[in-house]
Amino acid sequence: MAENNNTHYEDSDIQVLTGLEPVRKRPGMYIGSTSSKGLHHLVYEVVDNSIDEALAGRNDYILIEIHEDNSVSVSDHGSGIPTGVHPQTGKSTVETVLTILHAGGKFDNGAYKVSGGLHGVGVSVVNALSTKLVATIKRDGHIYEQTFSRGIAQSNLEIIGNTSESDTGTKITFTPDAEIFDTVEFDYETLSKRFREMAFLNKGIKIEFKDHRSNKGEIYHYEGGIKSFVEFINKKKNPIHSEVIYIEDNKEDTQVEVALQYTDSYSENILTFANNIHTEEGGTHLSGFRSALTRTINDYGRKYNIIKEKEENLSGDDVREGLTGVISVKLPQPQFEGQTKAKLGNSETRGIVDSIVSEDLAIFLEENPKVAKLVLDKALAARRAREAARKARDLTRKKSGLENMTLPGKLADCHDVGADHTEIFLVEGDSAGGSAKLGRDSEFQAILPLRGKILNVEKARLDKILNSDEIKAMITAFGTGIGSEFNIENLRYGKIVIMTDADVDGAHIMTLLLTFFFRYMRPLIEQGHVYVAKPPLFGIKKGTKVVRYCYSEEELQSALDELGRDKNYKIARYKGLGEMNADQLWDTTMDPDNRILLRVNIEDAIEADEIFSMLMGADVEPRREFIQDNAIYVEQIDA
Repeated sequence: MAENNNTHYEDSDIQVLTGLEPVRKRPGMYIGSTSSKGLHHLVYEVVDNSIDEALAGRNDYILIEIHEDNSVSVSDHGSGIPTGVHPQTGKSTVETVLTILHAGGKFDNGAYKVSGGLHGVGVSVVNALSTKLVATIKRDGHIYEQTFSRGIAQSNLEIIGNTSESDTGTKITFTPDAEIFDTVEFDYETLSKRFREMAFLNKGIKIEFKDHRSNKGEIYHYEGGIKSFVEFINKKKNPIHSEVIYIEDNKEDTQVEVALQYTDSYSENILTFANNIHTEEGGTHLSGFRSALTRTINDYGRKYNIIKEKEENLSGDDVREGLTGVISVKLPQPQFEGQTKAKLGNSETRGIVDSIVSEDLAIFLEENPKVAKLVLDKALAARRAREAARKARDLTRKKSGLENMTLPGKLADCHDVGADHTEIFLVEGDSAGGSAKLGRDSEFQAILPLRGKILNVEKARLDKILNSDEIKAMITAFGTGIGSEFNIENLRYGKIVIMTDADVDGAHIMTLLLTFFFRYMRPLIEQGHVYVAKPPLFGIKKGTKVVRYCYSEEELQSALDELGRDKNYKIARYKGLGEMNADQLWDTTMDPDNRILLRVNIEDAIEADEIFSMLMGADVEPRREFIQDNAIYVEQIDA
């Protein structure tokens, strides 16, 4: 019999959290985290309510303001939260909505036919996590106001003024609780990107954003909706046809919008949304679109003998090469997979999107034969490249381990296997590669030296990419495959570390590698496997011995002040990794206990796509403008 350590529990041990207490107890369950991301989520929850009013046809304007004390106000021209006594709670409906989880009009299909915030916890969660929240409502000719603190009403709903019957709307002003969040400082750029996206997805609505801390402000208003969105994404690319293909239709209470434009690039960029929520992992709306696109373009090519009788059909990858697209569906009862709403699961949506896109795209191609010919020609060229890539891929596909690819003098593999604790360093040049091989811990650290600058994949198709020796070496070493055959489960190393010199050439090599990962191995970045090593820039020497390493000019000056400038220290400036011996490289850049590794994240896929297209694409003019606009911020250029 087990020993009794009094570990059983009684009735009194059961804790019952009432009202909004669960939110304050476990905020991460409701807003994802208490980091900066969670902080900004508070704003989105309030703005989503105003967007839902717009979707219901009751609002055309939203004003978001960040005040000097870092409080935020969101105002709209909607119908205003009802102000009467709620029959179930006996409190005002305003107080009910703001203090009770799952209370709201979104559970009644008559009030909101389409809504993004289906959990009904949005504004009440914001209230719970704010030191102060003030709700001001214009409705029925009156102006009402009620104040709350940390989810608890501090006053009753009161009439504070009168207005015209036609002047309606809701204003929520809240101050996030510093006891809850890691930071309560809102970032202008983070918010502005989200508001711009909302304006694209809801054509006609005007979203005004003001930051009173810095006197910044913008107005987002796009009558073109997602057509304007595609034009915005492609502004630094070269479209092969000027008109954005636009499809809009309704079926079974589901509104479908699709905007498409092909560019001369070799990668696809398709963004999907359901009820204004960015479904980063796609879902049934994306599946329906892809099947319709592939089938319709093949049918057109067959009908007009552009695809010859004995030729095979174009694949999905062929018809999507260079495609920029936005797919937006709005439906009454969306089913999202996972807490993050990253994937749409409604099975019926696939058929609805497939049907609408098939019919409307077929009509567009018939009416625009010149555009249709351009699209088919690009897809046929992609197919020819795919055939060449298949032959090249056979050279890099491994049967087991690295048997299909010998890397004499290149890969120095580690003894351990499995991605849980292994890491591979991509090192610039043979000299640094030699130091890294000697300095590493061979149990878990592998070294792959790269000779020179790898191919710029932004300007090349997959067949050419797979003929690059350096890229073949990486593909084989990682074990994941590439492009449509990529499989993260086969990854051989948990960390892929880019280790280049701290100069212009090193930065260029790093950018080329990140472009490759972003375009052809994006899950490596999305799942946190890609890192950048930060070697020291300076070594402070006493005689021949380094007494302090410094990673910036500011750190160097601070260290010299601390050590004493009158002691005749010598300063070594490390421009290349090869200038450090194996022990130094281990101590500063490779030792897990001392090194600095920067994890590469994708906070904004749209902006990342734009930056890679601009920096690495074939069009010179956007790159020249970027350099001209940002030259004043450059602090150090290598001689």
